[in-house]
Amino acid sequence: MSDVFDQLVTSGAAPSSSPQTTLKDFSEIEEVQTDNTQTQDSPTLTARKVKQAVQELMKSGYLEASRKPNLYQQSVLSQEQINRILEPLDLRLTIDDIRGLAFLVVSDTWQEEGSAESDEWSHPLVRRQRITMEQSLLIAILRQQYIAHEQEAGIGATDARVDIDDLLSQLQVYLGDIGSDSRERKRLDNLLDKLANHGLVQVDDKQHTLTIRPIITHLANPESLQTLLNHFKHLSQQPDVDSPVDQQEAEQ
Repeated sequence: MSDVFDQLVTSGAAPSSSPQTTLKDFSEIEEVQTDNTQTQDSPTLTARKVKQAVQELMKSGYLEASRKPNLYQQSVLSQEQINRILEPLDLRLTIDDIRGLAFLVVSDTWQEEGSAESDEWSHPLVRRQRITMEQSLLIAILRQQYIAHEQEAGIGATDARVDIDDLLSQLQVYLGDIGSDSRERKRLDNLLDKLANHGLVQVDDKQHTLTIRPIITHLANPESLQTLLNHFKHLSQQPDVDSPVDQQEAEQ
C-alpha cells in the first residue's frame, strides 16, 4: 500500500515543492504556541493590571471606586505588592475602603529623614502645594458640606452636591462683600477652577452645582484645619493688615 510520500511522488510533486502546505502548517503551529504562551503567561497579565494601577496612582495621586472601579479593586487586592513597588520612591498606598479611595502619601520614613536633614520640603516626586487662604477657606467649607452629606446619607455616600449660589453666600460671610455680583462670582469661579485642578471638586456649569470629591476628607484633615484656624486667629490679632486675604498664604 502506498503512503503519502508515494502519492506525492506519483503526482509529480515533491514535499519541498509545496510551500503553501508548509506555511499553513507553520501558521497552525504558531497559533498553538501563541495560545500556550498566553496561558502560561497569565501571571504577566495580572502584573500588567498592577502596573496600570500604579501608573494611574502616580498620574493622579488617587483612585476612586466610583470612577475607576477596576483599577481601584486591583489596588486593594495588590496593596502589599504596590507598596513594595513604591517603597524605593518613599511613597505609600493608603486605602479608605469606606469611601472607596486609594491614594498615595509620602512614607513616614521619608518624612522623618527629611525633617531631620532639612526644614524645606524636598521630595523629588511630590511638589508641595501652596494654596492661598481663600482656597484653604473654601476647602474647609466644602469639607463641612461633604461631612454633612455623609451624616445624612451615610459614610461613603457619593454624589455630594452643592449649589454654587449657596456656596457663594457662605464664602461672603468670611471674605466680605466686594460690592459687585459679577466680581464675587468671578472670584468664586477662579477658586473652584484651582480646586478642580486638584481633583477636589467637579463643576457642572449647566446645573450651577458642583460635586465634592471624597478625597477632600483626607486633604482637609483635622491637622490642616487646625493650622488654618490658628492662621485666622493670628490675623485677627493684627488689625493694621488691610487685606489679609490677598496678602497671606496658608499651606495646606
